[in-house]
Amino acid sequence: MYIDVSYPADKRDFYKFLEDQLALYAGGESDRTAALANASAVLKLAFPRANWAGFYLAAGEELILGPFQGRPAVTRIPYGAGVCGAAWREGRPQVVEDVSCFEGHIACDCASHSEIVIPLRGENGSIWGVLDMDSADYAAFDKEDEAGLTACVEILRRFAP
Repeated sequence: MYIDVSYPADKRDFYKFLEDQLALYAGGESDRTAALANASAVLKLAFPRANWAGFYLAAGEELILGPFQGRPAVTRIPYGAGVCGAAWREGRPQVVEDVSCFEGHIACDCASHSEIVIPLRGENGSIWGVLDMDSADYAAFDKEDEAGLTACVEILRRFAP
């Protein structure tokens, strides 16, 4: 059961609280789909400026849509394509202030203007998926969000295949 909470205004405190929330709703789960579903719900609630929060999971040479909160999305992304594919190919987070300026951006929702994508790594360092968040605001995400979300997804590391 979800209990409404007030997230701290200070980003350091916000991300510590968010880690606790993710651990509460996803950390104790044994099923990956259930954990990612709750994680996407927590992230969407924690970021009122986000209009999409979810996961794409690596399968062969593409990312396949996983649990998410938001409007329907592209179901398959080829390796290296779009912001999600770039994060997977480059093995590093992508923070995009204006997606219309990102060469090869894959538009799922024309209302989205900025995006952050964080690779999900397994114990051996391999990337098994990505966290993707979009916002209707320009420059909604920054380096602090990159660092905070990177730390948050560590809770999901054990779900690597």
